[in-house]
Amino acid sequence: MNTRCLAVFLAVSVAGLCSCGAVPATKYYQLKPPAEVTSASASGPLPITLLVGPLKASHLYREDRLVYATDSEAMGTYQVHRWAQPPTEMLQELLWRSLRASGRYSAVNVLTSGSRGDFLLEGNLYDFKEISGSTLAARVSLGLELHDMKTGAIVWTHAYAHDEPVNGKTVSEVVAALDQNAQRGVSEAETSLNEYFVAHPNR
Repeated sequence: MNTRCLAVFLAVSVAGLCSCGAVPATKYYQLKPPAEVTSASASGPLPITLLVGPLKASHLYREDRLVYATDSEAMGTYQVHRWAQPPTEMLQELLWRSLRASGRYSAVNVLTSGSRGDFLLEGNLYDFKEISGSTLAARVSLGLELHDMKTGAIVWTHAYAHDEPVNGKTVSEVVAALDQNAQRGVSEAETSLNEYFVAHPNR
């Protein structure tokens, strides 16, 4: 084979390789942030500084891939459908934003090495996944704890677990159901936390 024929052969070979099935583009999703609208009581915010700490979870929810499971609880992850942040970080941010937007507390901050506050809110994310089977659902379950920073005691706990039906069969519709479920879970936790402080005004 002469040099010209070899060049043509290589060019055709490369073109053939490039056209053999393009790699699917990775799609990223995120939870909707809460509306920045306060609903503080007429008496003003409570003189409390809340710190929102990270959520503990299995490595599946500390990574960015969407998780799915079957009725038999066999689990896997999507390769090209990913979260913009790991679910643990998205839920922490959602809690922080929601509590801050409520206007019920003098300050709500994300926990850092130099943070100072009256109470620390943290917990565990147990489920944040698609459940496929006879029906399709978006499962969210988490447990939260409130720690008194002065005593170290756990003064409040809250558990949330719910399967949100998915209106469709696409990954985007699963994400929408997970978002709705997460928003409901955070809203219920916020309501319960507010009820605790109303019942314990001297905290």
